[in-house]
Amino acid sequence: MSLDYSYRHLYYFWVVAKEGGMARAAARLGMAVQTVSAQVRELERSLGQQLLKPAGRGLALTDAGQAALRQADQIFALGEQLPALVRDAVASPQVRLAVGISDGLSKLVVRRLLQPVMDTPRLRLLCHEDEFDRLLADLALHRLDVVLSDRPAPANRNLKVYSHAVGQSALAWYAPPALAAAAAANFPHCLGQLPVLLPTQHAAVRQRLDGWFERRGVRPHVVGEFEDSALLVTFAAAGMGVFPAPVVVHERLVTRYDVQHVADGDGLEEQFFAIATEKKVLHPLVQRLLPQPP
Repeated sequence: MSLDYSYRHLYYFWVVAKEGGMARAAARLGMAVQTVSAQVRELERSLGQQLLKPAGRGLALTDAGQAALRQADQIFALGEQLPALVRDAVASPQVRLAVGISDGLSKLVVRRLLQPVMDTPRLRLLCHEDEFDRLLADLALHRLDVVLSDRPAPANRNLKVYSHAVGQSALAWYAPPALAAAAAANFPHCLGQLPVLLPTQHAAVRQRLDGWFERRGVRPHVVGEFEDSALLVTFAAAGMGVFPAPVVVHERLVTRYDVQHVADGDGLEEQFFAIATEKKVLHPLVQRLLPQPP
């Protein structure tokens, strides 16, 4: 990268701006006033803008100078961090895990699925949320180490990926306090009158939910559909409607979101998969995500 100005000139300008004058800046830098002034003028010439202007017995920043100072503050703050970052990188390398999170997977479950690796020293966890097919493509190109999803990868001889079951959870129905009593009174038929929130078709569990309603002769009064399960719960907690959720996150739901358990899902279940590029997983952190043999 080629620059028309020197960072040394920028540093002198930064000190002048912080000190409020050439003389005080020169004293701080241990240089002659004329030398500091010449360096700042050289920066102004390189940028093609006046950065400082006379103000009484001192100097003030022009609009261009204000913009330059904001950038200089960030540049030199990062510069101060550089020695420590370099020392840390050499002394204790980071352990990197790039995880793809399928947009159909319940986000409340993701933290639980990743729990086995969270105590890894120097862990650098990179999480990318996207559509399932895009994540599988990135996995096949080794841009990701693993994909967490609510469904296995489809059979595709051109896509060499392997699905590993990492668990499942029964689903239950929850409601905000204002709707909990009415929901429990005539469940599940009340879901035809009370507002209901559901995941979109991006979630594998949506088809199972639709079949569950059909078998019980219930036409749900759906007032909201969400791709992001955490967003669904946020709206539900605000009073928008009754919703299904995995029971493995029951404690988090009732304590953090102040919703109440209404009824069990009676056969409804959500499944979780870790998808990798190897049938026998080699990445040590991905291995820790999989169920351990007895």
